[in-house]
Parts: sequence; structure tokens; C-alpha cells
Amino acid sequence: MVSPMDEKKKCSCSSSDVRVVACSGACNVGQIANQAAVDLSKEDVAGFFCLAAVAAHIEAMVKSAREAGMMISIDGCPVQCAAKTLQHLEIEPAIQIIVTELGICLLYTSDAADDLLCVDLGGRRIIKKKTISYTNIRKR
Repeated sequence: MVSPMDEKKKCSCSSSDVRVVACSGACNVGQIANQAAVDLSKEDVAGFFCLAAVAAHIEAMVKSAREAGMMISIDGCPVQCAAKTLQHLEIEPAIQIIVTELGICLLYTSDAADDLLCVDLGGRRIIKKKTISYTNIRKR
């Protein structure tokens, strides 16, 4: 008999026949996409699947992705890295979500949110360039 405690320790990638992969890009919408996938996994809606392992053609992960009952891709922006990674391996997501299509503006830097500047992927990039100090970065 499996105790409730053992059930909570179970790997999220095996918790469901539904799998979710997400963009985890450096911009805000990539992070939102990733958090949405984490939340789906925590709620036992879908098992969070490693997009990097699929992209790296890790045989066991690709096989598992192909055998999933349903694959969901959550991308931050219209570039659709998560969906295209799956499609490259001839895995078609049953559900595709693009965060920017939900009305959330893409911002390239965390401090850009403070300036309320948006980026339009139609070619107009509206963002202030900031001078970055590298004096606090340690050399290895």
C-alpha cells in the first residue's frame, strides 16, 4: 500500500499521462510559461517534462514524450521554442499556449518592468539600454 507521503515524493514526470513542456527563457513571459508548467505539475494536472532533454535527443526522454497521452506546450512568445522543439521530433502538442497571446507584454529584462517598456516582436524593440557594471563579477 502506498502512503500519502510516498505519493508526494513521486517524480512529477510520471504522475500523469498528460505531459507539459515550457519555455523557460530569460524574458518575463518565458518565466511565466515555466511557472505555469510548474503549477500544472503541482496540481497533478500534468507531469512537467524536461524540454532540454528532449531537445538534446536523450533517447529515453524522447521515447517518453512520444508515448505521452497528451503533450502540452507553453511558450512565452510567438517564437514558440517549446512547441517547435517537440515538432522537430515529430511530436505535435495537443495544446499550445503562448503567453503573449494572453495579453502579457514581453519584457527582456527584469528591470524593464520598472520602466513599463514593452517589446513588440513585430520588429520594433522598445527598451532602454542600461550600462552594466561588471566590477562585482568574480573571475574563475
